Amino acid sequence: MSIEEVLAAARVGLDRLTPEELFAEQRAGAVVVDTRTPAHRVEQGEFPGALVIDRTVLEWRLDPTCPFRIPEATGPDLRVVVVCRHGYSSSLAAASLRAVGLHRATDLEGGVQAWLAAGFPVHRGPVREVT
Repeated sequence: MSIEEVLAAARVGLDRLTPEELFAEQRAGAVVVDTRTPAHRVEQGEFPGALVIDRTVLEWRLDPTCPFRIPEATGPDLRVVVVCRHGYSSSLAAASLRAVGLHRATDLEGGVQAWLAAGFPVHRGPVREVT
């Protein structure tokens, strides 16, 4: 399969969010996870309230059954919204989180670029990075 086919398959069943929907869901308690590289976060700004989790350890930190999970990984009903730069790798990450049992995981359509285009804020201050 090509990466486009893999991406299309990963998005089946994802209820991808618009920036406006993500803003509302975050206010309602959704956990936002930023998987962008440090360089992209410097370029675009830090996503407000997001946990920064490197893509290489994402599933281990969010799987509620894993001994290496973070405190926020409370159970399979956790609403996790993954954000990336443009909304491609976040779809793959959300599908992977669904595969480990987080059935409400999804991503931001268009990524942080869409968030910024919609006029939502970012900041330049420190973030909580999960290692």
